[in-house]
Amino acid sequence: MALLPIESKMRASGRSQGTVTADRLRWLWRSLASRLVLLTLVFLAVPVLLYDQFQRADEASQLLLLHSAQRQGELIARAMETELAGADRTALPTLSGTLARFADERTRLKLLVRPRAGSGAEAFYYVAAAPNLPTADLDAERRLLLDQGVLTRLGTSCAGNSTLAMRVPHASGGEEVLSSITPIKTNFGCWALVTSHATEGYVASSLGRPYWRTPAVQAAAAVYLAMAVLVLAVLAGVWRNLHRFGDLARTIVNGEEPGDAQRNSFAARNTVPELSAVAEDFDRLVDTLRDSARSLRRAAEDNAHAFKTPIAVIRQSVEPLRRALPAEHPRSQRALAMIEKSVDKLDGLVSFARRMDEAAADLLAPTRRRVDLSGLVERMASGYTGLLAERQLHMRSRIDSGLTVRASEETLETIVENLVENAISFSPADGAVSVRLTRSGPWAELVVEDEGPGVDPANLERIFERYFSQREPGRGMPEDEAAAQQAGSTHFGIGLWIVRRNIEAFGGRVRAENRPSGGFRMTVALPVAT
Repeated sequence: MALLPIESKMRASGRSQGTVTADRLRWLWRSLASRLVLLTLVFLAVPVLLYDQFQRADEASQLLLLHSAQRQGELIARAMETELAGADRTALPTLSGTLARFADERTRLKLLVRPRAGSGAEAFYYVAAAPNLPTADLDAERRLLLDQGVLTRLGTSCAGNSTLAMRVPHASGGEEVLSSITPIKTNFGCWALVTSHATEGYVASSLGRPYWRTPAVQAAAAVYLAMAVLVLAVLAGVWRNLHRFGDLARTIVNGEEPGDAQRNSFAARNTVPELSAVAEDFDRLVDTLRDSARSLRRAAEDNAHAFKTPIAVIRQSVEPLRRALPAEHPRSQRALAMIEKSVDKLDGLVSFARRMDEAAADLLAPTRRRVDLSGLVERMASGYTGLLAERQLHMRSRIDSGLTVRASEETLETIVENLVENAISFSPADGAVSVRLTRSGPWAELVVEDEGPGVDPANLERIFERYFSQREPGRGMPEDEAAAQQAGSTHFGIGLWIVRRNIEAFGGRVRAENRPSGGFRMTVALPVAT
């Protein structure tokens, strides 16, 4: 039975990890960046796969085409074999007419011969062609056959029909494809019937050149590349536009004001017509937030003014009552003291309410500028000399110069004030309060330490909660005195809550921890302004 809670925790942990994994997968699938990467991979992979399949099909087609040309060359060679068997040098001029009987508009024939007296590949020369070709073209073709080793292999045995896939350009323009060469051995020597084609079916094919150089493949690649570029350009345009929106949103949050007011508008930065309605809605939302912030600040000021007046009247009215009441009525004097402390607390509540409203307004429409944090902290730290002397405390400070952040100076003063006064309030007599401001990479770190009792570890995560306070006033006092102290207390448990909210609004972070040697440490990190 004792294992059940452990098993339950393991199952809960497994479900939690499964939920996190599922959430990550959903995020990856819905992310525009992930889809753009996936689409890019698809565009890269598809042509590779298709090219391989089409190349294999083309190779099969080439084999059929060459086999057909080879068979054609064999048939023509067998038909000419009788005439060539009795041929000699005197018959050479008439061989072009013989070839013309077998040639047609699709097939070109040429006849090479190496006399019996000759040897080697260089002894082959052209003796006939149908249709006729210039001597320069025939010499170029012969040189190509020599360079490719075709005539060398043929001269070894003068046997065996072989296929060719050679492209021969003509000096007069155009080109033809040599498809087969068929040897015929006679008493005169070794004859070689070369079959070639200059028709579109052969010239446009991949015979004698890489498959990717064929016009059909190049045209398909151009269309595919244009389509891929267009699709990726559309997605990249949307991506860039969203980044512009993000940059403008950060500009607004940071309280920066561009020189041109039109730049501070989503609609002005939008380049995608389909996002115009969204950009206009964003602009309306920003205007609404700014109006709300102005209304909050105005309401906070008006409410504070409205409450401060009656509070001042009550405070003034209590003084005549104190003088009129006889000193031998302690309960009446204590009641007046409770009234005065309650008025002080009410006055503090009004001030805190105003600060909270102003903090909320700053979150809606922050007004931020470059602030010399080093100078501000040094100035505020030196301003606590009198209070430290009154509490018999010491101040240790180390403030690096030149640290600038982008924030509201008034809000930063509130943050430093809360941290230092919180440390002072918990420090024992003859204790020390430490204030350090240093740079850590891209962050400006403000550390405030005291030598007080610290915080219960169970409450470390709660001290930033609203209305949470470590103080317990009135413990061990008479009921009426405890009530009087509580009534006069100005600690409402929102100081650190305001600190964290303002720091996070500036893009920073705050951490609280007990010091190993005793006392409490608050660490605030704010991004250094660039």
